[in-house]
Amino acid sequence: MFYQLYELNHAAMAPFRAAADIMRFAYANPLNPFSHTPLGRTMAASLEMFERTTRRYGKPEFGLKHTTIGDKTVSVREEVVWSRPFCNLLHFARSVPAARGNDPRILIVAPMSGHYATLLRGTVEALLPSADIYITDWIDARMVPMTEGTFDFDDYVDYVIEMLHFLGHDTHVVAVCQPSVPVLAAAAVMEEARDPLSPASMTLMGGPIDTRINPTAVNKLAQERSLQWFSDNVIMNVPWPQPGFMRPVYPGFLQLSGFMSMNLDRHLVAHKEFFMHLVKNDGEPERHRDFYDEYLAVMDLTAEFYLQTVEEVFIKHSLPKGELMHRGKRVDPAAIRNVALLTVEGENDDISGVGQTKAAQTICVNIPEDMRMHYLQPDVGHYGVFNGSRFRREIAPRIIDFVRQHSRSAVKPPIPRVIKGGRTG
Repeated sequence: MFYQLYELNHAAMAPFRAAADIMRFAYANPLNPFSHTPLGRTMAASLEMFERTTRRYGKPEFGLKHTTIGDKTVSVREEVVWSRPFCNLLHFARSVPAARGNDPRILIVAPMSGHYATLLRGTVEALLPSADIYITDWIDARMVPMTEGTFDFDDYVDYVIEMLHFLGHDTHVVAVCQPSVPVLAAAAVMEEARDPLSPASMTLMGGPIDTRINPTAVNKLAQERSLQWFSDNVIMNVPWPQPGFMRPVYPGFLQLSGFMSMNLDRHLVAHKEFFMHLVKNDGEPERHRDFYDEYLAVMDLTAEFYLQTVEEVFIKHSLPKGELMHRGKRVDPAAIRNVALLTVEGENDDISGVGQTKAAQTICVNIPEDMRMHYLQPDVGHYGVFNGSRFRREIAPRIIDFVRQHSRSAVKPPIPRVIKGGRTG
């Protein structure tokens, strides 16, 4: 009943939240003389803090309307080009001049781990000037009716394969964090079947390929608890009147609690500073709003997918041990021979420890040496692997270069095999 109580509490707070929002507008209105006093600004700041801490944050928008190609600004149109009950495939269609050659086609597989795909807005934005970008837009499980069936790890792998088939020849796939395992599994399944539409290259970024290496707090928690503990304590049924009523899920608000608790002191300090900036009226709060509007927007995961991921990836380590199954058949990473592999890690990653993603280089034994590369980015944590200034400056250009080098329709000049800390190794 915990999920139902959460919903009841949210509904009970709605009128107070609405009243606080109205009062905040009154106190912040420049036509109100009181708004220009420290006391008035303190009241407005307090009311905004109350409203923001009691609201449910909806799915954000990508909001990428333009990009720069060369020295020209071109428009970008977001469109759904493929759809299934638990995922839409979004295409960022650029108004590219006809004279421009074909840019590489990249499928970005966003994490299905609590946040929406918009968490990768910076990833898309950095790659968009140089590539034709598609991204998986996973759907909140609470919004999917029970009549649409279940969604588990096998379905995730099948979705990736279907999207690669839809996009066609010479597609490159980039997996950010959690999808590194199912994307590698999809590539292995396609290669073993000698599928001509297997990806031309596979980039795995900050992913838990082998969590036995440099285990983090997240990895240790999974090892300390049984699968039954996770099932008993974090799996709940979606309450009425949501479209997914009675669907077993790992609720987004529980995931958010876990995210927040990992760096609780940092979040408390950030909110204190936000309050002080509101009182000072110095124009700084907008960055806080933008970040937390994204960070606090979470989605539910289907119980079957979440529990399978915990068991296979974090408890049993099935992929690196050669025991991962897909539709009753063993997934064999050694079958991957024609898919170039780039692995990217952050030096200070506290979610996927250093070496966990690089492990893909070890288990994919039959990828030729000139088709593989590893890059360790200094001075970044997990978020910095796929977003931020260092990603734009150091990582994104390497992804684009690697993708272009391994396009199946292009000549392949030699490239460095392993790069560590910005140096060839």
